[in-house]
Amino acid sequence: MLELECLTGKENLDRVPHGAYSSDLLSDVMGNAQKDMLWITTQSHKNIVAVASLKELSAIIIVNGRKVGEEVLEAAESEGVVILFSEIPAFETAGKLYNYLHDIEK
Repeated sequence: MLELECLTGKENLDRVPHGAYSSDLLSDVMGNAQKDMLWITTQSHKNIVAVASLKELSAIIIVNGRKVGEEVLEAAESEGVVILFSEIPAFETAGKLYNYLHDIEK
C-alpha cells in the first residue's frame, strides 16, 4: 500500500508516527515539524539527518525516486534515523500516508 523501502534505522520502525510534514526547506521543517512526525521530502543530502534527529521525527521519507548517497545512509545509521525511500511523488505519498494513519487511529 505505502510502497516504502527502509534504507536505514530498521530497529526503530516500531516508533509510532503522529502525523506527517511535507517540505523541502530545512528551516521550514525545523520551525514546523513536530516530534514523532514523518517527514516527506525530495531532499537527500546529509543535513536532513541532523534535522530529523534534532526534531525527533519518526522517519524521513525520500520521494520521487531520489537517490540517497552512502554518506547520508551512514549518518542516519549512526544517529538511529529511519530513512524510507519511495519512487512515487510527494503528493501521492502524503495521500497514502493520510489514509493509512487515519485507518490505524480507528
